[in-house]
Amino acid sequence: MVAPVLARFDFESFREQQMVFATLNLFALGALLLVHALFSSLLGEPSPALLITLGTAFLLKMLELLWLWAGVRSLSESRADALVWSSVFLNIGLAILLTFLTDRGDSPYFVLLAFPVLQAAYRFRLPTCIGVIIVSDSMTFFWVWHFAKFHPAGYAVEYLEAGVISVVYALMGLLVWLLVSQLRRDQTRLTHNLRELERTRDRLLIEERLAAVGRLSSAVAHEIRNPVAIIASSLVTADRPEAGEQQRKDMYSIARSEAARLEKLTSDFLSYARPSQPRRTRVALSEIVGYIIEIAKVHASKRDIVIKIEGEDDQWASLDRDQIQGALLNLVLNALDATPTGGTVAVRNCRLSVDTLEIQVENPGEPISDEALSRIFEPFYTTKPSGTGLGLAISRNIARAHGGDLVVARNDPGHVCFALTVSDGNRADNGANNHG
Repeated sequence: MVAPVLARFDFESFREQQMVFATLNLFALGALLLVHALFSSLLGEPSPALLITLGTAFLLKMLELLWLWAGVRSLSESRADALVWSSVFLNIGLAILLTFLTDRGDSPYFVLLAFPVLQAAYRFRLPTCIGVIIVSDSMTFFWVWHFAKFHPAGYAVEYLEAGVISVVYALMGLLVWLLVSQLRRDQTRLTHNLRELERTRDRLLIEERLAAVGRLSSAVAHEIRNPVAIIASSLVTADRPEAGEQQRKDMYSIARSEAARLEKLTSDFLSYARPSQPRRTRVALSEIVGYIIEIAKVHASKRDIVIKIEGEDDQWASLDRDQIQGALLNLVLNALDATPTGGTVAVRNCRLSVDTLEIQVENPGEPISDEALSRIFEPFYTTKPSGTGLGLAISRNIARAHGGDLVVARNDPGHVCFALTVSDGNRADNGANNHG
């Protein structure tokens, strides 16, 4: 059985793996030297050659760890395998060399043979892993055989211990390989499933866009067809010989009115379909709100509606004045239309955070129905007889182009509130302008 190979080499995962092995290797070298020093009465004093060998190996592993941590940002898969092989050979050679320098049958330095087995099980395919296990086990038997030549008495038990160690290495290596192989298979399946999900999502997005385009096209055709039909009918009526002068004037007036409505519809649709990027300048929110209130007062006075301004006067932000004024005017006019005679519309502004501001428009009208609430920002959806259904959609696009959004913040009887949030495009100047 062969471990599945990932479609693409993941260098970051490999680096983390090697750093863990290098760290464990350093810990093992230090621990083995400490054990040797503590049990020097049994193992003998560490010789200078042994100390030099351990120091060199420790230095090499430390350099490898530092290089992996800070010295390399990418590595090909072949070079990564070469690095693993160098670590495998280093530990095998180090285990044999340190065992020879210790010159004992029960040398603790054979523990280092566990690292080649683990690294091979983690990185390579099953045949290679088995090969490394065989080499490590052979080194164990070789040392027992070599030591037994000079100490033949009672050394059958050492072969038994070497056999037990070999079985442990084999079980450890195969178990780790099986676990890693399973993880790789799971990762491959997960990667495949994620790609399938991404493809499905892309298809759904395309289908949703096509459906949205279809709905939009249908709405545009419906909205355009009515005024065009009225214009055509009015002109045909006015062109009849039996039509009187007053009837012709009335028909031309209707045609002009419908043409103006068609022009507004076209302008609104272009504003929605091709929103322009904000041209930000430093402005005070109080100036924007004040300007819109002055415009809306004429409409409000017809029904004795009061427009109340709330909030601080020293809120500055980097915004597109014209776009925000257009969005706010649409919200205020909608609020006036929904407010009963003699009511009060509140317009308030506040700073939610260092770089986020909010403008709220609240009216005391009836709450928006659930059906309308779910579609209120859809283009061409309107509950007004003369509305185009693009005002709120355009206003939301403006808010989002400014890094914010337009939402229904409250929808209760007597309290219907729209909240328009924007991101301050130049918050570094806040402090200077707030006191300007």
